[in-house]
Amino acid sequence: MKQYKYKINGNLYNVTVNDIEENIARVEVNGTPYTVEIDKPVKAAPKPVTRPASAPKTSTGAPVVARPAATSSKSGIKSPLPGVILDIKVKEGDTVKKGQLIAILEAMKMENNINADKDGVVSAVKVNKGDSVLEGTDLIIIE
Repeated sequence: MKQYKYKINGNLYNVTVNDIEENIARVEVNGTPYTVEIDKPVKAAPKPVTRPASAPKTSTGAPVVARPAATSSKSGIKSPLPGVILDIKVKEGDTVKKGQLIAILEAMKMENNINADKDGVVSAVKVNKGDSVLEGTDLIIIE
């Protein structure tokens, strides 16, 4: 069950989505129940990924370890958790050192320091002060 508040032409509507089956949704708007037909059916949940039982082995019996492909010299500093950007300490063109404070993220009522993961030059700042971000969002790109 999800609840939403909508303001349409100055009128406030409290909408509760109770359940959705295929293309039929059961909702309540300001306490009045409705059955709503959705134009497109809701997509089914993605199928789970199956993994092989064991890793292939070399002639010596040791498992083969796949290494990730070489990455470019650019790396994006990602948000470790969802939150709000309180401050950005760098701007495009700044030189940064590994471990240097580059941003402050408020998450779960705590301030979290975001540090550079390598030496380099800031090539892009993808967020602004006050932005809400999700976990894994690129915040700052360092070359």
